[in-house]
Amino acid sequence: MARSTHRVQFAGHDGNLLAGILELPSDPLQGFLLFSHCFTCNKDLKAIVRISRELAERGWGVLRYDFSGLGNSRGEFSATNFTTNRLDLRAAALFLEKEYQPADFLIGHSFGGAASMSMADELPVRGVIVIAAPSDTHHLAELLESMDPSIMAIGQGSVSIGNRTYSILRQTLDDFRSHDLRGAVQRMTKPLLVFHSPTDETVGFYHALINCGFGSKVPPTASSNRSLISLPNSNHLLTSSDADCGFVAEIADCWCRRVAKSGAS
Repeated sequence: MARSTHRVQFAGHDGNLLAGILELPSDPLQGFLLFSHCFTCNKDLKAIVRISRELAERGWGVLRYDFSGLGNSRGEFSATNFTTNRLDLRAAALFLEKEYQPADFLIGHSFGGAASMSMADELPVRGVIVIAAPSDTHHLAELLESMDPSIMAIGQGSVSIGNRTYSILRQTLDDFRSHDLRGAVQRMTKPLLVFHSPTDETVGFYHALINCGFGSKVPPTASSNRSLISLPNSNHLLTSSDADCGFVAEIADCWCRRVAKSGAS
C-alpha cells in the first residue's frame, strides 16, 4: 500500500513547538498510532522510522515526534523529565485528535514505551505497544547518577550517551524517582503488547516479564490482556537484524486489528 509523509508541528507541554512526522497510508485508513521515542533518542531513529513506515504501508496512520529538547523540537533537554515526557505525549495525542482523529494505539520504544504505558488509561486509546520498555523509571535515575555523581551532589552534571554529551540536572533524577511506573502498569486496564529481546544490553528482559505480570505474586488487573513477543538475538535499538523492524510491524498490525475488531478498550 502506498503512503505519504508529512512534517507537522504542535505545541508541547511548555508551549514550545514539537516536531513530528506523520506517515499516512492510502485508503482505507485502519486508524492512528502515536509513536514515542527512547531517552535521548528522536523520531528519526532507524527502527522507529522503519516500523512507522511499514505500519503505514499496512494501513495505519503513524505520528512519530520528538520530545522537548530533542531532535527538531524546541526546548531545553536539561529541563525535561518523565513528567514533561508524559505531557508532551498528551500534547501529541491532542494534536492528532484535533487535526485528524484520536489515536487508537500508543507505541513506544524504551523510555517512550514507559511514558506510553503510564498514559494508557488517561487517553482514549484501545491499547499500547512497547518495544524494549523498562518497568520502572528509578533504574534510569540510578544509572545516570552512577555515570556522574555530581548530578545529585551539586545539582548538575553531564553524561555521554551515543557519542553525545547531555547536561543533566538533579530535577530530572528527582522526577524519575517520584514516579511509580510499576504500579501504574500493574493497574493498567488497556491491552498491552510487549516486544523485548532476551539479550537486550540496555534494558534487561526481566523488565518485559514484570510489565506482562509473569511470575508476579500480584498479577496485573488485566493480565489476560498482556502479550509478550521475544526478539531473539536482537539488541536494544533493533539494529542487529534487518528483519526485526518488519517483524515488529507485522505482529503489531495483526494485534491492533484484532484488538480493534474485538472492541477492547
